[in-house]
Amino acid sequence: MAQPHRNLGVDIGLSGLIKWIRYPAVDSETAGLDVVRSVADRYDGAFAHQLLRDCLVLLDSPLSSRDIEILWLAGTFREFDLERLGIDGRVWLRRIADVCTDRIRSDDPSFAPAASPADDKAKEAVAAEVGSVGPALEEATARHAYSPLDGVVPALLRAVDVDPDLAFRLLLRALKGYFVPIGEARYERYLALGAELGLGEDVVDDGDFNVWPDLVD
Repeated sequence: MAQPHRNLGVDIGLSGLIKWIRYPAVDSETAGLDVVRSVADRYDGAFAHQLLRDCLVLLDSPLSSRDIEILWLAGTFREFDLERLGIDGRVWLRRIADVCTDRIRSDDPSFAPAASPADDKAKEAVAAEVGSVGPALEEATARHAYSPLDGVVPALLRAVDVDPDLAFRLLLRALKGYFVPIGEARYERYLALGAELGLGEDVVDDGDFNVWPDLVD
């Protein structure tokens, strides 16, 4: 069954929050939660539904707190640094989920949060894209001069097993966060894979890609 609240004309769910929490930069958990509340309230509260779903999927998964932290840090370019702030990854997702639940209940007091099943139809395709761009992504993240981060590709591959749709969006956010160069052929594959997943083109390409026309990848 199609997930509701996915066609908002912007990046959605956790990947959307990761994009927006960077601008302007926030440097405390309190400030971060203020951003979460603002984002959850967007589109008359519609944004809260997909964001809650993404959080519950990860919270109900076997991913470790460190995996979740890595995925978050990769997308935010460590500009909202859970590690530096001493915030556990699973605790952070639970706090985001609580904010979303409160926002949804302001419209529907009977709302009961529950994880929805993932659609595995694109798992192989998403895993292949993670593996294909993996060397470039690891080079960009682990060896970055100012915001180094190890283990991004393994964490993404584990996320693929949990929810390919969310893993794909987190892959894109990591590539954009670290401004990893991609070629036009890869860019076109991302648009096609996003369409297969039911994502709007504005989710896949929100203007943050680093596309090199002469790069063959």
